[in-house]
Amino acid sequence: MNKQLLDNLKHRKEAYRGWKQGQVTWEKYREIVEAAKEQVRKAKALTELNLARVVKSKKKSFYRHVSDESKTRQNVGPLWKKKRDLVTRDMEKAEVLNDFLLQSSPAGAPATLPKSQEAQAGTGRMKNHPL
Repeated sequence: MNKQLLDNLKHRKEAYRGWKQGQVTWEKYREIVEAAKEQVRKAKALTELNLARVVKSKKKSFYRHVSDESKTRQNVGPLWKKKRDLVTRDMEKAEVLNDFLLQSSPAGAPATLPKSQEAQAGTGRMKNHPL
């Protein structure tokens, strides 16, 4: 990242703070956010282009970039039930998500989803979950 991009991101953060305090209008804030997004998108594209150019000589940096891009979250944060109860256990989270999906499914969808499988011990990840 270059200095100009970092300054633009800092400006976006300050604009958000100003908007929350009522010192900056929503339109001005959105304009700043869009400019920052555009600059980040261009910087990322330029980085990937440069990486593609030197992939044969610098394989390590290419594979590091690929592994960084493919990282995903391992678990889902706490969820709220309909009765405003906070759910933190994996099996309860799966049930809340299944209930939500059943409510939002189209009319032609099957009436039931498969039941959640047991959570893996210690990892917080679900085996064969329906999502």
